[in-house]
Amino acid sequence: MNETSPIQAQGVCHYYGEGPLRKQILFDIDLEFTPGEIVILTGPSGSGKTTLLTLAGALRSVQEGSMKVLGHELNGADGETLVKIRNSIGFIFQAHNLLDALTARKNVQMSLALHHGMTQARADEMSESILRDVGLGDRMDYHPSQLSGGQKQRVAIARALVDSPRIVLADEPTAALDKKSGREVVEILRGLAKEKGATILLVTHDNRILDIADTILTLEDGRISSYARGLATSASQQLGFLSSMNRRGALLEHIKDQPADEFMKSLQQASDDLSGLISNLESAREKVRESSLSQALQAATFKLRDLLDADRVTLFLIDETKQVLESEIASGSDGEPLSISIPIDT
Repeated sequence: MNETSPIQAQGVCHYYGEGPLRKQILFDIDLEFTPGEIVILTGPSGSGKTTLLTLAGALRSVQEGSMKVLGHELNGADGETLVKIRNSIGFIFQAHNLLDALTARKNVQMSLALHHGMTQARADEMSESILRDVGLGDRMDYHPSQLSGGQKQRVAIARALVDSPRIVLADEPTAALDKKSGREVVEILRGLAKEKGATILLVTHDNRILDIADTILTLEDGRISSYARGLATSASQQLGFLSSMNRRGALLEHIKDQPADEFMKSLQQASDDLSGLISNLESAREKVRESSLSQALQAATFKLRDLLDADRVTLFLIDETKQVLESEIASGSDGEPLSISIPIDT
C-alpha cells in the first residue's frame, strides 16, 4: 500500500448483528485514494456505502481487514488515535446538523473549539474567511432558521473545511436540495477542497453531480463492482450523465453562466474525452445518442457565439467548425453518420 495515500483499505469486511442474526455488509473491500482526489461512492440503497464512509471516518470500528487513514491503522486502534483521526477529517452529512441557537459564524467555530490555545480573534478570522468563500459573507450572524436549505448546507461545508482537513467525508450532501442549490454546494465543495488539497469521499445517489469526480466507485451488495478513474473512462456513467441532461435545454442551462475560463477548460476536457466516448456510444439507444450529442454541440455553439461575439464571426467559420465536428462524430460510428443541426442566430 502507498503510505502517502490518505485512505487505503485491504480486505475490509464488516458485519452487523450477533449469532444467527449476524449479517455481512461489506466483502473484501480494497481501495486506495490519492491526496486531493475527489471520489464519488455510488450504488443502490443498502449496498454498504454509509458503512464504508463511517469506517473511513473512524466513526465505526474496523472488524476485519486493514483500513489506514492518514497513515494510521484503524483496525485495533486505541481511542486516542481514533479521536486524533476524527479531528483531522471534515464531515458533511445530508442533514446539516447545525445548532439552531447559534449563528452561522458560531456553528463554523465549533470545529475550531478542539484547538486549545486558539484565540477568539483567530477563530473569528478563520470562520469569517471560510463563510465568505462559500458565499455567505452577508449571512454570518444569521441563525439556521433564517437560512435556506442550500445556505445551511454551505454553512455545514464551511464548518467541515474551516480547519483545512486533509480528508472530507460527505454523505448525501445534496439529497435534500433542489437542482440549483445542489449544484452550487458541490461546486463550492470541489473548489475549496481542491484549493486546500483535501481528498473528498462523497456518497451520493445524485447522478447530476457525477461529473465532479476524479474517481467513481460503485458498491453493490457490499462489493466494489466498478472502480472508474474519471467520468470519461466509464461509458455507463457517461451515458447516464448525458441521459440525465437529455431534457431539451438542460445542458445549455448548465454551462451558459460559466465564466469563460471555466468553459474553455470544460471544452478542452470534452475534446480530450470525445474519442473515448464515441467508441462507447453504440451501446446507447439511438434517441439518447442523437439527442445528447446534438444538445452538447448546440450548447457549445451558443457559448462560443457569446464568447467570440458571433455578430462579427463569419458564417463560413461557423460552418467549417460544424463540418469538422460532424466529421469527427461520423468517423467514430459504425452506423449512419448522425445528422446534427446547430442553430446559429446572427
